[in-house]
Amino acid sequence: MTKLFMAATLSCAMAFVASTAQAEIDGHGPDAWRVTGVAADDVLNMRMGPGTDYLVIDSLPHNARALKQVTCVPLLLPYIYQRLSEEQRNNLPQRWCLMQTDDYIKSGWVAQRFLEPDWGHVEADDVGSDVVYKTGDAMIDDAARLVSDLYATFEAQSSAAENPFGPRLAPQYFFAGVVPELAGRGGDVLYNAQDFQGEITRISPDPDHPLLQGMITINVDFTNFGQSSRAVFSLRSDPDQSGAPIRIFRVEHEGWSFPQ
Repeated sequence: MTKLFMAATLSCAMAFVASTAQAEIDGHGPDAWRVTGVAADDVLNMRMGPGTDYLVIDSLPHNARALKQVTCVPLLLPYIYQRLSEEQRNNLPQRWCLMQTDDYIKSGWVAQRFLEPDWGHVEADDVGSDVVYKTGDAMIDDAARLVSDLYATFEAQSSAAENPFGPRLAPQYFFAGVVPELAGRGGDVLYNAQDFQGEITRISPDPDHPLLQGMITINVDFTNFGQSSRAVFSLRSDPDQSGAPIRIFRVEHEGWSFPQ
């Protein structure tokens, strides 16, 4: 157990972990975690070490939130994970994470599959019925706000000059190099359709890779004519604009992306 704890401490010092519940390599992972996948009448065991052979020393309720992650083992860096084959990924051992409650009263190892990012409170946005999930990370939250503002501006436009896909406003949202390709676009990029009748239900950072190697991923979930859909926005700093602001350089829908 001492060797395992020393390995965990070394991993913590390296300051990142990976996979479905991960703190990103550049330090912009979630500040808190929550329990998921545990029945309402059950609890999540906290163990003395990373595995079921270790003694259960405490437990977390099925809806525990605001948990602090110390480290996870085995160490799995994002760039290594991407190089693995699907078979290698499927054969990876179960990961365990050393977690603490926000009051530091409880501490112990739990299976990572029962953890997910706890993005914090929900803030009503300008688009109407949609919501923007805030992480507390200014860079990621600003990217989510930019995407939200794009939707709000598109829906509120009353003239061509107010169209966020037009040449005057588009650089406020998109990479300068993408702006010429936006002519005539709009609802197809935002909703994968020209007509929209529904609501945006969630705008949130991608739970697995909110920020990875300088790229921010924002997911927009919405319903259109009763069908649930998702648009995935990729953003990073645009060096071709003054001050290199965060801008959208790609939007993906099921089966296609813009720019193609």
